[in-house]
Amino acid sequence: MQNNLIDFNNLHIITYPDPLLARKAEPVTQITPEIVNLAERMVDIMVGASGIGLAAPQVGVLLRMFVFSVSGKRDNAEVLINPQLSKLHGQSEIEEGCLSIPGVRSKVRRAATCSVKALDLDGNEFVMDAVDMTATVFQHETDHLDGTLFIDRLNTVSRLACRRALKQLEREYNEQN
Repeated sequence: MQNNLIDFNNLHIITYPDPLLARKAEPVTQITPEIVNLAERMVDIMVGASGIGLAAPQVGVLLRMFVFSVSGKRDNAEVLINPQLSKLHGQSEIEEGCLSIPGVRSKVRRAATCSVKALDLDGNEFVMDAVDMTATVFQHETDHLDGTLFIDRLNTVSRLACRRALKQLEREYNEQN
């Protein structure tokens, strides 16, 4: 996957139910200028869409990396390459949305705290501890790398509440493809 050239001019947020969103991403094996450009472009797309996190699979690139900025601002954006979650503790229920599932929001139960080990754009390994919203973002974006969407984590009642909006997204997707 990494050897394929990325068409940076055509990067855009892909939406549910695109099958790419259900595929598992591959590890980044080398941090090349292309990976750095991808990260920069992902930050642009995330900020432009008023998001706080964006995983590479959401722009059609099946690599294990995501960008985030809890403030939603470019200058606070960080890149995590090959993230690995650990130390998931407690329980939190925060309303989530997703740039790939426009118009759908629901509370999702996740760990209240976690740690993530990842590489930065220079290839340096680092660990970040996160609580509350940042912990939720780390878990949400890591789920994308594993082909899991936040709607896959909803209880039956919440899933039923989102059903109409999801069906509409499915209809729109099918009309376009």
